Amino acid sequence: MSNPHKGRTGWQRMVWATRHSMHGLRLAWRTESAFRQEATAAALMLPASLWLGRNGVEVALLAGSVLAVLIVELLNSAVEAAIDRVSYELHDLSRRAKDFGSAAVLLSLLACASVWLGLLYDRLGAP
Repeated sequence: MSNPHKGRTGWQRMVWATRHSMHGLRLAWRTESAFRQEATAAALMLPASLWLGRNGVEVALLAGSVLAVLIVELLNSAVEAAIDRVSYELHDLSRRAKDFGSAAVLLSLLACASVWLGLLYDRLGAP
């Protein structure tokens, strides 16, 4: 049995996928305070990565680490929404899934901070 929602192909699929992605970003902005905070920081940090990075690799590391935080936050929100869709009942597996998602966000934030602090130290603090 095939999925009736998977009938689009080619350009039509790309247009619809883009619409769904934009809807997801707007929804995350409206409903997820952590995403708003991280997106606001990203709005400052992404342009700063162009100034701080001395070459394409450094800019990519700085910007990529910021974007990774947003990506992981969106995935965490998706896991939480799916768990809540199933049940609001307290359950060990639900808690585990949500805690794993939260831990992933924490690790992405730590990775981002290490990239930024490492490059800042190299620019400003290294003798």
